[in-house]
Amino acid sequence: MNELNSSRQSLISAQADGRLSLNESEGKVLLAEAGIPVPKFGVAKSAEEAERLAAQMSPNYAVKVIAEGLSHKSDAGGVMLNLAHAVAVGEAIRRMGSDPRLSGHVVEGWLVEEMAPVGREFMVGGLNDPTFGPMVMVGLGGIFVEVFEDISVRMCPITKMDAEEMLDELRGARIIDGIRGEGPINRAALIDIMLRLGGVNGLLENNIDCIKEVDINPVIVSGKGAFAVDANFILSEITNKKTVPSYSPALQLAPLDLFKPLFEPETIAIVGASMKGRTIANTFIRRLVDFGYSGNIYPIHPKATKIEGFIAYPDLASTPKIVDYAYLAIGAAAIPDILGNSCGRVRFAQVISSGFAEVAQGTEVQSELIKKAHSAGVRILGPNCLGTYSPRGGLTFPEAAPQELGNIGVIAQSGGLSTDIIKRGQWRGLRFSGLVTIGNSADITPTELLEYYFADPQTKAIGLYLEDVKDGKVFANTLRSDVTGKPVVLLLGGRSTQGRLAAASHTGALASDYSAWQSLEKQANCIIVATLNCFIDVLLALQSYDLRPEKPTKNVTLFGNGGGSSVVGADIFANEGLDVLPFKEETRKKLETLNLPPGTSIINPVDTPVRTLQEKDGWVAGEILDIIYDTAQPDAIAM
Repeated sequence: MNELNSSRQSLISAQADGRLSLNESEGKVLLAEAGIPVPKFGVAKSAEEAERLAAQMSPNYAVKVIAEGLSHKSDAGGVMLNLAHAVAVGEAIRRMGSDPRLSGHVVEGWLVEEMAPVGREFMVGGLNDPTFGPMVMVGLGGIFVEVFEDISVRMCPITKMDAEEMLDELRGARIIDGIRGEGPINRAALIDIMLRLGGVNGLLENNIDCIKEVDINPVIVSGKGAFAVDANFILSEITNKKTVPSYSPALQLAPLDLFKPLFEPETIAIVGASMKGRTIANTFIRRLVDFGYSGNIYPIHPKATKIEGFIAYPDLASTPKIVDYAYLAIGAAAIPDILGNSCGRVRFAQVISSGFAEVAQGTEVQSELIKKAHSAGVRILGPNCLGTYSPRGGLTFPEAAPQELGNIGVIAQSGGLSTDIIKRGQWRGLRFSGLVTIGNSADITPTELLEYYFADPQTKAIGLYLEDVKDGKVFANTLRSDVTGKPVVLLLGGRSTQGRLAAASHTGALASDYSAWQSLEKQANCIIVATLNCFIDVLLALQSYDLRPEKPTKNVTLFGNGGGSSVVGADIFANEGLDVLPFKEETRKKLETLNLPPGTSIINPVDTPVRTLQEKDGWVAGEILDIIYDTAQPDAIAM
């Protein structure tokens, strides 16, 4: 789509005039220019002009009022359909013009159009999500769209496969292929509209700065094609938001090189430790020593010569070697200058201190922190975070954390929850390639750390606890474009926040803050979990097993010694789409040769009472399993 075309110019002009929406005729011009079929239409200022327009079209006709700010025209008596001739068009306009329901609106004109062919009603919509950018939606359309809420949502740009999956997800998907004697609709025509709105170079992505919400409702889809019968465009307000430039020199490095000092620091400086040894910074030094950190430790203190047995230095610019990792635990107001005066001798600074943008009065201090740190070549972790736990680097913030190097990488916005993840994971057998707490994520983002874990050969799977994502579109694109195949587990905080209360369209009313995350789950190699226990459970499974998308688990054998447990287990597995099916004849015959005691079931589930399990001093269980492995070849066995 040419960004200099007339419809693009009309969007920009409407925005500049402070308008909040386009009228239907303007919206249909925009759709037509994007290649989305619309009925033949024209705009008239009077009933007489409308009759002349209708005479140049083919009956039957639809007439709709054009009035700024009137999004639901039918409710205001501003729509009449199936008018058989041009004179009826004029009469309809005269009747609607005198309808008291329109008296409070300034009528700008009347849209006259040919009726679309009879078909099924769908709604195709889109919105510019404040976190993730443009998203596209499809659902059953017409007046009941908000009643049934039968919709499917994806992030833009969508692919043809995404569009196919969206349609298949609808509860009313059966009508697409025909039902009760009615023929199928033109599925390809509906998908084409979805792609022209939300696909690569679609209407939404090409006009992300202008379009806040769009409803195409209804889209009439028949066996022959699809037409956008109504269109409601809500415009974004013009903003002068300025973005703070990122620290570009470091961003030129590959993720593994960039973040190596964060996970494997050779030198650590501690700002905030005292000679009396009572501060959290002193505790951090002692934990480093107990954890076996083998690098250089540099306490920073303006007067002390030694702290915790290590030589102290007056400032960060005075250390013998460049500092890979600086730990700062002093008052927020003093930190920007300390880092700003580090003379390019600090690579990463973890700020545990609070008092930044997590409180209103700290916003300016946080901006100053990032500005002065970047000017000195420092990347900031946090502020308001506990820092990094890295077994490979000898770095920890929890006490008695596991020193064993694992293959699970974690990124978390909560320090307290991160301690729970490490300690609960330790008890359960979870082992980490690293865990980074990001706090306010004022500088280093979840996206950057995600890129590191994707590139890190030590990391097999990734867990994230997130409450907000400032670079949502970049984050989503990173997840969607990952080629490593590493699975990501998302635990989200704040999912129950109120959605878009002032939505001006069906799209805005139906989309929720959680919709974007759900669509990301479907479009990327990730899964969303609801609890910390489930988060650890899934990561444990990913630590223990290799994914095999080419041969997903489907056929399962249940092996136990309680009939009730087997029945309940089979029900639960069936609910998850797993099959617990009776064994084939070969397997049953070989199990029969074992002459198992009465009461033993060898069908699947395999039910072995205690008497059976006592056979051959318990080794009979192994014989049963050998036969199942050799002949039934299930995808999984649950005991």
